[in-house]
Amino acid sequence: MAKAAKKHKGIQKRNRQAYLYLLPWLLGFAILQLYPFMKSFYYSFTDYMITNKPSFVGLENYIKLLTVDTDFWNSFRVTLVYTLYTVPGKLVMALAVAVFLNRNIKGINLIRTFYYIPSLFGGSVAIAILWKLMFMDNGVINALLATLHLPAVHWLGDKKYALKTICLMEIWQFGSSMVMFLAALKNVPKDLYESASIDGAGKIASFFKITVPQITPIIFFNMIMQTIQALQNFTSAFVITEGGPLKSTYVLGMKLYKEGFTYFKMGYASAISWIIFLVIMLVTLMLFRSSSGWVHYEDDGEF
Repeated sequence: MAKAAKKHKGIQKRNRQAYLYLLPWLLGFAILQLYPFMKSFYYSFTDYMITNKPSFVGLENYIKLLTVDTDFWNSFRVTLVYTLYTVPGKLVMALAVAVFLNRNIKGINLIRTFYYIPSLFGGSVAIAILWKLMFMDNGVINALLATLHLPAVHWLGDKKYALKTICLMEIWQFGSSMVMFLAALKNVPKDLYESASIDGAGKIASFFKITVPQITPIIFFNMIMQTIQALQNFTSAFVITEGGPLKSTYVLGMKLYKEGFTYFKMGYASAISWIIFLVIMLVTLMLFRSSSGWVHYEDDGEF
């Protein structure tokens, strides 16, 4: 009995130590994340402006956004198009490069490093400025086109190309997804490829019948993370085009910023932030619901 009590006391002591180590994180989470999160929910039902005290207006902000504010629906459409371009594009590019780098050749580690470097600066203002300089009318890209005797393109001034140009920057930063794909490819059992080769399957058939099913959990994880990131995009659109031309790159993140920090309508901006949150949650739930039909795990008896 005394031994059991002593053991229980030791467990309690370790638990107290664990909570003590967790306390700084818990305080930071409560003060810097949870409190602002709940406060923005309250503000979304008010007409709060920085210069005035908030007063409760109920669903007025949400009704205005969904029924009156045409800029909101334009931003919503632009954000969805941006997401539909960047997420599949980044995943395909990351997987293609991971397959290419999944080989044992001289200097392969250095090559992998070069491919990963762009992602170290992902979402940074510096990279966005560099991209803007490259795609300006007198930038590097048009200079290269001129050397090939091709006409210059108004990459940032034409609504047909502006959003695609920003999407290219996001797709170019595929390093983090590539690293995860590369790790997944290395865990695919070699005997599966040997068996497929004996059965006469070629490299393309082996890729779609063996490689892709084996790495579907990582494909799914990358899809979730990249979708969440794309739906919150702000930096590239703000720095490169400031939402133009003709608001063709005016994503929801920019709409939120303009309402909150240009017009100081914090209540209205909070409502936009919660709609973004609900959209992200809905899309994530839809992806999870669809995953049962195409994501396979080894402990499910699929392999």
